Amino acid sequence: MIQRFETGPRMSEMTVHNGVAYLSGQIPEDTSQDITGQTRQVLQAIDALLAQAGSDKTKILRAEIFLADIGDFAGMNKAWEEWVPQGHTPARATVQAKLADPAWKVEIVVTAAV
Repeated sequence: MIQRFETGPRMSEMTVHNGVAYLSGQIPEDTSQDITGQTRQVLQAIDALLAQAGSDKTKILRAEIFLADIGDFAGMNKAWEEWVPQGHTPARATVQAKLADPAWKVEIVVTAAV
């Protein structure tokens, strides 16, 4: 069985299958914030989606982080390190990418156990 959450005409924000939650790329709502603020927003969105699936950030298996400017790596890591529980850090990749909206500084995709 596949569960879909917050399903729209183009995509679902999350799908769950065989005890694994797959989140779509999460982006900030308030693009007036700096990289740390935008990252915090994205991490809050991830928390909310994982909660819907009965999971949480301690169960994240993998994170893929896309930065519009790799120069924002330190600012993104500041928010990330405040958020991720020590001893539960997932496998992670961070790359620079041209994001769909030029106002977005960060987009994060996670996969988590349920």
